[in-house]
Amino acid sequence: MKGVVLAAGKGSRLYPVTHHVPKPLLPICNRMTMEYAFDQLRDCGVKEVCVVVGSNEPQVRAALGDGSQFNLALSYVKQTEPKGLAHAVGFAKEFVAGDSFILYLGDAVYSQPLRPFVDKFRQSGCANLNLVKEVADPSRFGVANVSGDRITRLVEKPKNPESNLAMAGMYVFGPKIWDVLPNLQPSGRGEYEITDAIQILVDQGETVLAGKYEGEWFDTGTLDSFLETSGHLCKGGSLIGEGAVVNAEVGENVVIGATAQVTATSLSDCVILPGSKVTVTGQVAHSLLGGHVESKECVNVVAFNDERGP
Repeated sequence: MKGVVLAAGKGSRLYPVTHHVPKPLLPICNRMTMEYAFDQLRDCGVKEVCVVVGSNEPQVRAALGDGSQFNLALSYVKQTEPKGLAHAVGFAKEFVAGDSFILYLGDAVYSQPLRPFVDKFRQSGCANLNLVKEVADPSRFGVANVSGDRITRLVEKPKNPESNLAMAGMYVFGPKIWDVLPNLQPSGRGEYEITDAIQILVDQGETVLAGKYEGEWFDTGTLDSFLETSGHLCKGGSLIGEGAVVNAEVGENVVIGATAQVTATSLSDCVILPGSKVTVTGQVAHSLLGGHVESKECVNVVAFNDERGP
């Protein structure tokens, strides 16, 4: 079993921070986001992982290296254009080389182990198993219709969902997926959808299973979800990195990176990146800050200024 982690996205919903720090490298509880993916993959017995990168390749390679620091063997492939998840997966075919593999979205964080679902894939002999989770707003996701634990139909972001089971960011594939991808057509939004590829497996009569996940699932791609993930992992407390200097009242869900210098009246529900210098005359709340930030107040803000100014 190998691992493929998709980490090519630009993280546009967290601009301008992700102009400076690629989304997969953003620290959550002072650990890179990608480390949570690596934890899950190791627990599933994976030793070799391919990271699919994009324009962020130099920074990601520099930060992750050969993977030895994570007790993994990492390799890299570059997705040439942002054309969807199925398009990105295709670049990892040579790496996978006929093995089964776990496809993992690099910005996903889970509160419970995923190994039971990988074990189910191994034991069932199915062509594909997909993590699904009941959600209140399924129209935001790829949605799975199921009969028992078999997936019968998949729809990407349906206007009128027939199910509340969202595709939850982790997929396990056998080699039959490679027969599907070459003939895949772009969707109405111009992307090669992984849900369309899986639907073809279903239509061909392959066994495609749903693994119903009941823990917490975070995608970390927006300010709200990033801070929710941070708050969950630090359990409502605060976490101040080594060498950080803080002159502020520190409230709940606060994470401050190593060597950061922070002055404010109060801090709550915020993340300040390592090495930052933040000077705020009022409060900092529900914000993600990096670089050199000066302001009267930071509430619901994503900000990163370098030494040359905004």
